[in-house]
Amino acid sequence: MQTQRTGFVLTRQSRDSRGQTEIVLWVKTDEGPCRLVIRGDKPVCFITEDDYAHAERLLREAGITVDWRSLTLKNFQHQRMYGCYCHTVRDSLQLVSLLRSEQIEPFEADIRLADRFLMERFIRGGLTFTGLPQARAGYTDFQQVKAKSADYIPQLSVVSLDIECSEKGVLYSIGLHSEMDSRVIMVGTPNSDDEAVDWIQWVDSEKALLQALEEWFTQFDPDIVIGWNVIDFDFRLLLKRAEWNLLPLRIGRGSQTPHWRQSSQNPNSGFITVPGRVVLDGIDTLKTATYNFRSWSLESVSQELLGEGKQIHNVHDRMAEINYMFRHDKLSLARYNLQDCQLVSRIFAKTHLLDFAVERSRLTGVELDRVGGSVAAFTNLYLPQLHRAGYVAPSLDSDNWIASPGGYVMDSKPGLYDSVLVLDFKSLYPSIIRSFRIDPLGLVEGLLLEEGKAEDQAIAGFRGGRFHREKHFLPKMIEALWSARDQAKRDGEQAFSQAIKIIMNSFYGVLGSSGCRFFDHRLASSITMRGHEIMKTTRELIEAKGYEVIYGDTDSTFVSLKRAHAGEEADAIGQALVAYINQWWCDHLRQTYNLDSALELEYETHYHKFLMPTIRGQETGSKKRYAGLVKRGKEETIVYKGLETVRTDWTVLAQEFQQQLYHRVFHNLDVEDYVRQYVEQTNRGEFDDKLVYRKRLRRNLSEYQKNVPPHVRAARMADELNRQQGRSLQYQNGGWIEYLITLNGPEPKEALQSAVDYQHYIEKQLKPVADGILPFIGKHFDDITAPQLGLF
Repeated sequence: MQTQRTGFVLTRQSRDSRGQTEIVLWVKTDEGPCRLVIRGDKPVCFITEDDYAHAERLLREAGITVDWRSLTLKNFQHQRMYGCYCHTVRDSLQLVSLLRSEQIEPFEADIRLADRFLMERFIRGGLTFTGLPQARAGYTDFQQVKAKSADYIPQLSVVSLDIECSEKGVLYSIGLHSEMDSRVIMVGTPNSDDEAVDWIQWVDSEKALLQALEEWFTQFDPDIVIGWNVIDFDFRLLLKRAEWNLLPLRIGRGSQTPHWRQSSQNPNSGFITVPGRVVLDGIDTLKTATYNFRSWSLESVSQELLGEGKQIHNVHDRMAEINYMFRHDKLSLARYNLQDCQLVSRIFAKTHLLDFAVERSRLTGVELDRVGGSVAAFTNLYLPQLHRAGYVAPSLDSDNWIASPGGYVMDSKPGLYDSVLVLDFKSLYPSIIRSFRIDPLGLVEGLLLEEGKAEDQAIAGFRGGRFHREKHFLPKMIEALWSARDQAKRDGEQAFSQAIKIIMNSFYGVLGSSGCRFFDHRLASSITMRGHEIMKTTRELIEAKGYEVIYGDTDSTFVSLKRAHAGEEADAIGQALVAYINQWWCDHLRQTYNLDSALELEYETHYHKFLMPTIRGQETGSKKRYAGLVKRGKEETIVYKGLETVRTDWTVLAQEFQQQLYHRVFHNLDVEDYVRQYVEQTNRGEFDDKLVYRKRLRRNLSEYQKNVPPHVRAARMADELNRQQGRSLQYQNGGWIEYLITLNGPEPKEALQSAVDYQHYIEKQLKPVADGILPFIGKHFDDITAPQLGLF
């Protein structure tokens, strides 16, 4: 009997089974997990009418059975298309290789079968399905499935997983933290004097540890597994140790095994599929949600977000301590293991990361665990609409990629200013797309118009672009997202608002990316060059009002009011400018293009004091670097952009010096005594804990040959010491190195052998910071710090 349910897609997979395709969707419903099986869906690609005869003969001679169908669809060159339907995924892959070897392009052949099944039905996470159910152990199996989109927000169960192991990868323990159950599965037995705890499960071997993990997943059945570097470290090692122990590690739903796939671009990275469960790595998910941290270690992120963390930073100290605890103090190791799990859980809760992943999937249809995925999101949203408009999508064509201009960045006017306003265009690029109807289909249809009709039915873009006034999808997509984000803000739905913002702002980047099938330089250029025009005109409008524009960057304009203003007075000027400019653009677009303006300038900030520095060693103003003092009631904040305080490649010494120095300058306080004293304290070694450089090795250590920068020299020294002491090499394949500059050059922090070169830090860290601001008040670092010569 057919049964109907509503749920949310967790995982998707397509494969061949018994001579036909099989799509398997694992879905979370209110009634529990379900496995949906769709059989016989045919992989499809599209061939031009001109290539049909040649392609049909090639496939017939190769013994690849396909079904051909003449279609009304066209490609972007307006050629009629044939649909080419394969019976198996294997045949579809062979077909692509064969046709391309004969210079025949199979359009949309790269769309995976399960993805096409979902996107063509506009299924974005939520779906309603019918099928024949059969109860299984822990889930319901559905056959003969039919599905359609539904608005459904799942209640997902989550476990945070972390492992502890030896330096050779032998497992010691596995920590699991969830609302259902929290425990540490530990190899060994408790010490006789340990306090009795019920959250440690003791096992007698590594094999038993892995079997206990299988049993835990079967019993508690989580939807989501989270962790820190959980894919590339924890799961990678779990699968290796399972293989070594001759275990299948059946932790997927339906007692299925995970599948590991190595990244083709990064030998240290890969992807994992656990049927029926989603694995979310904390680092990758935070990056996708546009978070950024000085260091991505769990300790560092925990300190920044939660105000707590662990103090073991050096990998060898940490390893030695873990080994010691495993041998002598397993209870402490268990606490340490479980703390890692709890910290990750709290980070996910604090940042609403799971909510963010769910909302992104609901908006775009991408998988919950998809990292990045802007191109995939755009394709999911756009392709089904394009088909219904009678077109197939173009193929990737990176050979014809032409760069488009970047965002508008105005030459700055360096100086120390009183009262600078920042006016921002709200989502400038999306608003340009909305206002000027910029769209892949709109471009194709606009260029198709006869010259005489083009002026009435199309809007001129840049570099030959021309966009149809009525035939388009992207402007309406952005309008809907824009409205949804405004509502999410009003409702306080932070994760939903952030997901919409990222998706909306990614559309320009997608259209300007050679990795997107819809790339056309006329699309991207019509966005960025229109942005340049808008920013330049806005500057002229502001300066016509008697103010001075000192800088502009992509969508922000910095306006000097030419003298100090009180907060309320500056706010009134900012609001008046915004109202005037927005009305001007409304009138201009209506009169010039007969268009409604979606451009919206907002009054963002009043900096009571503002520094626009010069490029170091020059008199020219810098770009994307500034600092300003903001006052909100009795609270004051100095905002730094692009300066040493917010850069990870500068020392804490320089950052703390800058923060205090800028505070003094912005408040007209004495600076000379402070600078002299800070230099003297540095020289006396009072700030030795602030001298560490931390830099990333972006290549394998052996690849640095001609140019060997300081951090590479330090890393090589560190690994030579590791080799001498019989420890594993730490830096050969990249990573982060902490080092100091000594009188004998750069040396790793963990193996410092020489005296610190304090003069280096004074000249290379303190002096550049000071000389970025002191000249604007008529002072210079060298004059302040030079030895005083007595006059006799």
